[in-house]
Amino acid sequence: MNRMKLRIALLQLLPGDSLAEQLFIGKNACERAKSMGADIALFPEMWSSGYHIPQDAEDVNAIAICAENSFIQTFRALAQSLEIAIGITFLEKHSPRPRNSILLFDRNGQEVLHYAKVHTCAFADEKMLSEGEAFYVSNLDVGKGIVKVGSMICFDREFPESARILMLKGAELVLAPNACPMEINRLCALRTRAYENKMAIATCHYPAGQPDCNGHSTVFDGIAWLPDEPGARDMCILEAPEEEGIFVAEIDMDLLRNYREHEVMGEKYRHPEKYGAITGQRNLLHADDTQMQCPTTI
Repeated sequence: MNRMKLRIALLQLLPGDSLAEQLFIGKNACERAKSMGADIALFPEMWSSGYHIPQDAEDVNAIAICAENSFIQTFRALAQSLEIAIGITFLEKHSPRPRNSILLFDRNGQEVLHYAKVHTCAFADEKMLSEGEAFYVSNLDVGKGIVKVGSMICFDREFPESARILMLKGAELVLAPNACPMEINRLCALRTRAYENKMAIATCHYPAGQPDCNGHSTVFDGIAWLPDEPGARDMCILEAPEEEGIFVAEIDMDLLRNYREHEVMGEKYRHPEKYGAITGQRNLLHADDTQMQCPTTI
C-alpha cells in the first residue's frame, strides 16, 4: 500500500510594485512549484499588495480586491490547469474595512477555504483592517486523498486558541502565511502549536529584502516521537534560509495520522469543563484559595 506523502511548496518570494507584477511573479512560482512535485503552493501573507497597507482609508480601500477579481480568478484557473492546490493571500475588499485573507483552491480550481485573519495586528498598520470572524477547516482533495486543512495568519500563531480550535475541528494541516521577522521565539510558538495539537503547520514568509522580514519559512510535521525510535525527534522538517526561493517539504500523512491516533496530546486528556476562564463560562477563578491550603497538622 502506498503511503500518502503530501508535498508543500513555500513560495518565499520578494513582491513586485503592482498587482500585475504580483500576478506575474506568482504565476511563475506556482508553475515552478508544480515542476518540483508540489501538491500545495502557499504564498506569504497578503501577496496581492506585498503586505503594503496604506494608512489612509481611501488608499487602503483602493488597493483591496474582492474574491471575484481577475487576480484571484487567475490563480483559480492556474490551480485547475496545473492540478495543484494554491493558497493565494490578498488584501480583501470588505465592509467596513478590508481584511487580511487567504483563499485556498484545490487541484480542480474549486474554492475549499476562505479565511480572514482573526488576530489582526491592530496595534500597527493592521488597525486599518477588519478582523475575521472564525476559524474554519475544510477537506482538501490533493489527488492522493483528502487532507483536513485550516489556516492561521501571522499573529494568529501567538494565541493557542487559534490552533486549538482548528485541532478540535479536525485540522491535520494548518497553512500559515506570514510577514514578520522569524526569530527563535516565533519559531518556538509555531513548534509549540504543532506539538500540543498533533498537527502539521506550514508557514510561508517573505525573504530578506522585504522590510521587517527575514525568510525562514518552516514546516513542522507535528510528530514528536516515532514508535520505534527512542527519545524525541525534531518536528521541523524544513527551515528555509533568508534568501528568496521556493522550498518544498514532504509530510508523511499516514505517519501523522497514526501518531494522532495513539499519542496523548491534542484532545485526549482535555478538561474543557474546567476552562471557564478562557471559554467565557462562569468559574471559580476568584474563589477563596483556602480550599487549596494544606490542613493544619495536629
